[in-house]
This record gives sequence, C-alpha cells and structure tokens, in this order.
Amino acid sequence: MTATAALYQFAHGRTGDKGDRSNISVIAYDPRDFDHLVAHVTEDAVRDLFRERRPTAVTRYLVPSLHAMNFVLDGVLDGGVNDALNLDTHGKALSFRLLQLEIPVPPRLAQATPDRP
Repeated sequence: MTATAALYQFAHGRTGDKGDRSNISVIAYDPRDFDHLVAHVTEDAVRDLFRERRPTAVTRYLVPSLHAMNFVLDGVLDGGVNDALNLDTHGKALSFRLLQLEIPVPPRLAQATPDRP
C-alpha cells in the first residue's frame, strides 16, 4: 500500500485571479521533491479536483528553476468577482483546495517512516 499525504506537506501555493480565470502556483518546499510533484500534480488531477467548478480549461506550466508549477484554470470563478453571485469568488481560496490534494508520499520520505529504519 502506498502512503499518501496532502500536497501542503510538500509544497506551498500562491494564487491570483483575473476575471473568470484563476492562477495557482505550487512551489516545492524541497527541490528534491519537484519531479515527484510534477508526476502527481497533473492537469488531469487538478481538473478532477475542481470538477464541481467546471473549468473550461486547465493548463499547467512548469518552472523548474523555481521548483514550481503554475496552473491556469479558466471558467472557475463564476464570471469573476464583480459578476458572480457567490460569496467568495476570489482565486485565493482555490489554492487552499489544491493544497488538500492527496498525493503519494515522495519515495525519499516514505523510506523514513517510523515503520522503517
């Protein structure tokens, strides 16, 4: 069985919004985990996580020099802050949702569990 943990244990996020588009960056705390995050925090995983928001497009941009990735989600803010009837339509809230994504624990950390010396 593969151990999983929330993304926030391995990365932090930054967000922004413009109109009906949210921009979510995920930055690895430890550069050694970046490739693992790239493998598991995919466009499909993000699209599935936000399926109730019905994004019209999800695009991932990799920024290896910063050990980061940036997701652009179109059509997820109910038209934007000024158009939506939702109480909170800012993109900032979406980063917290993304950081809850469960991913496999990186191999270097999985080997260091209390069950394994």
